[in-house]
Amino acid sequence: MKKKVEILAPAKNLYQGMAAINAGADAVYIGAPQFGARTNATNPVEDIAELVRYAHLFKAQVFVVLNTILYDNELETCEKLIHELYHIGVDALIIQDMAIMEMNIPPIVIHASTQANNRDPKHVKFLADAGMKRAVLARELNLDQIKDIANATDVELEFFVSGALCVSFSGNCYMSIAGGERSANRGSCAQNCRLPYNLIDGTGKTLIANSHLLSIKDLDLSDQLPNLIEAGITSFKIEGRLKDIVYVKNNVSYLRKKLDAFLENNERFEKASSGRTFFNFDAEMDRSFNRGYTDYFVNKRTQSIGSWDTPKSQGQVIGKVTAVKKNGYVIENSDKLNNGDGLYFINEAGEADGAQINTIENGIVIPNTFKPLAVGTMIYRNADAEFNKLVEREDSAIRKIGVSLFFTETAAGFELKAVDEDGHTSISTLEVAKELSKNSDGVVENIKKNLSKTGNTPFIVDHLEVELSASWFLPISKINEIRRIVLEDLIDVRVNAYQRKEYKIQKTEHPYPVEKLDFMYNVSNKMARTFYHRHGVTEIEKAFELQWDPGKARVMTTKYCVKYELGKCPRYQRDTMGEKVVEPLVLKHGENEYKLKFNCKPCEMEIWEKDADLVFDEEDY
Repeated sequence: MKKKVEILAPAKNLYQGMAAINAGADAVYIGAPQFGARTNATNPVEDIAELVRYAHLFKAQVFVVLNTILYDNELETCEKLIHELYHIGVDALIIQDMAIMEMNIPPIVIHASTQANNRDPKHVKFLADAGMKRAVLARELNLDQIKDIANATDVELEFFVSGALCVSFSGNCYMSIAGGERSANRGSCAQNCRLPYNLIDGTGKTLIANSHLLSIKDLDLSDQLPNLIEAGITSFKIEGRLKDIVYVKNNVSYLRKKLDAFLENNERFEKASSGRTFFNFDAEMDRSFNRGYTDYFVNKRTQSIGSWDTPKSQGQVIGKVTAVKKNGYVIENSDKLNNGDGLYFINEAGEADGAQINTIENGIVIPNTFKPLAVGTMIYRNADAEFNKLVEREDSAIRKIGVSLFFTETAAGFELKAVDEDGHTSISTLEVAKELSKNSDGVVENIKKNLSKTGNTPFIVDHLEVELSASWFLPISKINEIRRIVLEDLIDVRVNAYQRKEYKIQKTEHPYPVEKLDFMYNVSNKMARTFYHRHGVTEIEKAFELQWDPGKARVMTTKYCVKYELGKCPRYQRDTMGEKVVEPLVLKHGENEYKLKFNCKPCEMEIWEKDADLVFDEEDY
């Protein structure tokens, strides 16, 4: 039996979830009224129920994100919500907090969020043995590490392949709450990583001023899909529950075409849902929001991944400025540009800047606000007005399910049978007195023509047979009626025939991979503590949110490395790095200061608050 491979799309709301499915998504993930890691992307249960019905029509799945850490006073509310989500047909929950594994919940499938420490075979196997059916792997893993995890367990593996990257290991960033009251693990990240910082060395010298030193490029692994599948990934996840509909449709459709090309005539893998999408636009990743792209660490540490100029969208490369006129610019490839487009460039002060095109006259691009630019300045388009307008249209991506229609006669009239691509069947009969047509020419062709008109239904006729013993007269209205009835019934047949996978969590006692948990395991309630204690954990530190010591905390652990970005990595750049930088390196933004600690053995960087007393071990370098 072939293994199913899916594209998993973000859904900010019902409308965008349906648009993602129409664009070819095999599954969508969406936030509930509470407990999702994006507080600005919540949805009422009624909307999720409507999305579930629509998704199941195409045999696509709906996952609900309940991936914040929970406090004791929220446990009962969360449990009640899970029962509601199960009742409306949700396929799975994506969770971080192990308290949910202790609750009295219905037999709903559980996925481990990337915030659940899914970085190595031992932890992923533990979660699988505890009853979780899928693990969303850490973004920082490379292909070899993914293979090791896949070899250790047969749990489904999900991996991010496009969208924004958290610079920190997911679940282990505390900069936001340390700088105020907003907890990333509670869905309210303030995105401190996207702020500008000064980089100061151990002598007090400013090495880099006012640069976005923790901001990194966006992820694009679209060329790695075959490699990831061979490594064990079966779900390709798109980041972006706060992104607009153009971003969602563009990313989904681009990946859909890439994956379909791989799956065509493939003997081992197949698409995870039904139907096919017809596009009225050409998807390109760089035509929607992006900060430039990186393959991150999937092929190990090989390149710079920082996006230091700006945390905002860079967009699509257009070309260099070849001449500057009184009111505008002459730009290479300006024929790609349109009125209303947004431009991105680095201005003469070395700062990220932009302008909107007012008009293009005689090859001169005239912005709404003229800004002096040097000849040779590279121009990017970060808002494509015509493309956005096209993709926003509902008919830019239309999904249809293949159906075969068989029209025959009965003793009392006629019958239409519809059989869809998955074998579901619907039959409708038409009782009518049979009369021979006065004009026998074209009777069958006329019936076929009208039966083929599926209009706004989710079906497309791939095969059609009409068998009649004579040239019977049939009004067009009757043909349309029997077609409408059989297809409406087929929708209900498909939705009702959908079989959701279910699994009842059983309490287990197999040992957790470690016996002592520090604050980075985010244990914030009594039920999570019970879960870990039962699995052999002896010491559990409270979550950061419950015990933060101002000024002295470690606020981030990351695979990203400022030293590497500077060309000063003693592990990978020893021969070219020149003089070592004087430590500790400090990031400063306003009154906020952070010390950097480099752990070269695991190839990680830690960020600490300014009052932390750090010990630098030479063995780390």
